Amino acid sequence: IRNDDVVLVSTRTTSDYKKAHITGAVHINHTELYNDGPVKNMLKSPSEIANILGENGISESKKIVLYDDGTGKYAGRLYWILSYLGAKDVEILDGHMDAWKAARKPVTKNPTNVKAVAFTPKADKSKIATMAEVKVGNAIIIDGRSPEEFHGTADTELRKGHIPGAINIEFKNMMRAKDKIKSASELQKIFSAAGVTKDKPAILYCESGVRAGIIYFALTSVLNYTQVKVYDGAFLEWQANAANKVEV
Repeated sequence: IRNDDVVLVSTRTTSDYKKAHITGAVHINHTELYNDGPVKNMLKSPSEIANILGENGISESKKIVLYDDGTGKYAGRLYWILSYLGAKDVEILDGHMDAWKAARKPVTKNPTNVKAVAFTPKADKSKIATMAEVKVGNAIIIDGRSPEEFHGTADTELRKGHIPGAINIEFKNMMRAKDKIKSASELQKIFSAAGVTKDKPAILYCESGVRAGIIYFALTSVLNYTQVKVYDGAFLEWQANAANKVEV
């Protein structure tokens, strides 16, 4: 993956990146892309995020290849953010770091020398949902958290339960063994069984929006669904508003 038009991005934690990363990869920690509050993990403005990406050598005109620790969680999160900001050619490295090491490809502890570039954001509102849009009720609402969180049996400081009418498809169901995304036919079975069809709009959420990203990737990149949004405020914003009902 050595090419001036390709940028390889580690989305793992900062400490993991420092221990070892794919040679030539730049590092983006998703937590740097969020506002401080009032709701945790809601995105900074498109121009602020574009500045951070550009400083790290990431341009919307380049091919961008993402990888993480193998859960797909952080790569999926950045995949959605980049899609929302108008990057056209974004992929996730199947198998992530383990597949790279298994193929005996080069890794290093040394940070990559980054040449800053311009990232010109074109924020696409068709990929991001607000709380008001969730309330309209014309979309299938998919909760990507664990069944325990969804059903209100998990230990949490948040209100217990889920957004009324939501269905539960945990983000882990997108992945199979060896850190690889499931095949199109496997994924289609999961969504079809849950009634998620291409003719209906879908809005994805989890606790803070991070886990919803890999579900977004599965639906849009693997299955070519076109009406998919991520609810940026996620359950954190929803449950913080006392006027919003929570279903158990």
